[in-house]
Amino acid sequence: MTETVSNAVAVRDNGPGAMVEHYKSDLAMVMPSHLKPDTFVRLAVGVLRRDRNLAQAAQNNPAALMGALMDAAQLGLTPGTEQFYLVPRKQKGRLEVQGIRGYQGEIELIYRAGAVSSVIVEVVRGRDAFWYSPGRDERPHHEIDWDADDRGPLRLVYAYAVMKDGATSKVIVLNRSQVMAAKAMSQGADSPYSPWQKHEEAMWMKTAAHRLTKWVPTSAEYMREQLRAQAEVAAETTPLPVPAGVPQPQADPAAEEEGPVEAEFVDEGAGDWPTVAQPGGGAA
Repeated sequence: MTETVSNAVAVRDNGPGAMVEHYKSDLAMVMPSHLKPDTFVRLAVGVLRRDRNLAQAAQNNPAALMGALMDAAQLGLTPGTEQFYLVPRKQKGRLEVQGIRGYQGEIELIYRAGAVSSVIVEVVRGRDAFWYSPGRDERPHHEIDWDADDRGPLRLVYAYAVMKDGATSKVIVLNRSQVMAAKAMSQGADSPYSPWQKHEEAMWMKTAAHRLTKWVPTSAEYMREQLRAQAEVAAETTPLPVPAGVPQPQADPAAEEEGPVEAEFVDEGAGDWPTVAQPGGGAA
């Protein structure tokens, strides 16, 4: 035990990048097959090297860093990107690493389920034209003046998916107050390091995309359903065990050797026909 603790301390003292490399096999065990452990670790180490505050946060609390990376690995999302942010935040007076799922991560999980053909997530600014009436409009109508130098402040955000059969999912539309309420519930949102401060538009989109995941399949749900369906098929195709002591039915060898049964034609004679219907007979 002492040797294990000593090794962990030595890895930590060599820097957070060395610690991520050290636990690559643990991360690989929880990753879905589409992720490459070497690429995952390389990107995680790269973002730590580029951001001094993040590196310090990882050094302060290695467990928080590894917890965030484990979450990203389990979800199959790439750390240090808009799929999964790694950000420093103050916890009890010192910086620690926090993992935050981004809007691209939310969309990736929806696509990975395989039930949708496209996902649309857009922000609406003050000078955009937008209208959507639930029950009347299948999808929102959004017009943008692409020649305008300033489209105005963020006003709304919407998200919906087009299913594989062409149907439209539930349409999510959030206004500013609804987005700000979601922001207020997000830990560390007011921190200068938070993506809410650096990537506000992306976090509006993430909020709408996250709400959409409640109405369309995500990869986690899809995998559970696939496993359940496979288990049901296996149960249907597996014959029930015969209780002990019950004789097994035996095939009849004579029946198996018997050839095809031929029909026998019996000529019962012309006299057996009714008088009025007898073929070949004359009139009475």
